[in-house]
Amino acid sequence: MPPPTPYENAIDLLDADHKAVKQLFIQYDALCEDGAPAEDKQQLAEKICNEIAIHAQIEEEIFYPEVRKATGDDALIDEAQQEHAAAKEAVAAIQGMSAGGEGYDEAVQGLARLIDQHVLEEREQIFLQAQYAALDLRGLAEPLARRKAQLKKKSAPKKAKEAA
Repeated sequence: MPPPTPYENAIDLLDADHKAVKQLFIQYDALCEDGAPAEDKQQLAEKICNEIAIHAQIEEEIFYPEVRKATGDDALIDEAQQEHAAAKEAVAAIQGMSAGGEGYDEAVQGLARLIDQHVLEEREQIFLQAQYAALDLRGLAEPLARRKAQLKKKSAPKKAKEAA
C-alpha cells in the first residue's frame, strides 16, 4: 500500500504546486535584481519550466478529466487547457533561448504573468466548481501525488545526465 499523501485533497496538492512555482518566480526576480550569472538564472528557469510541465501534465491527465466529468463544464476545462498550451509554448521558447541572450529574462517574467493569470482563474473557477461537484477530491490527491512523483523521477535522470 502506498504511503498516504501529505495533502488533504487534490486542490491542496495542486495549490501547493502553484505556491511553490510562485516562490521560484520570486527567486528568479531576485536573481535578476542582483545581477546573477546567466547560468544561475538558467538553472532556476529550467526548474520552473520542469515544475510547470509536471503540474500541467497531472492536471491534464487526472484532475481536469474528473472535473469535466463531475461538472459538465467543457468550456471551463477547454479554456484551462488552452492556457496550458500557451504556457507550454512559453516554456519551449525559454528552453530554446540562451540565458545570457536578449529577451531571456523578459520571457521568464512573461511566463510568470501567464501562470499568475492561470492560477487566479483556476482558483476562482475550476477549484470552486470542483469543491461543489460530486467529486472525490480526497481520493484524487493520491493518484495526483503518485503521478507527480513518477514524472519527477523520470525528469531527474535527464537532469543528472546533462550535469555530467
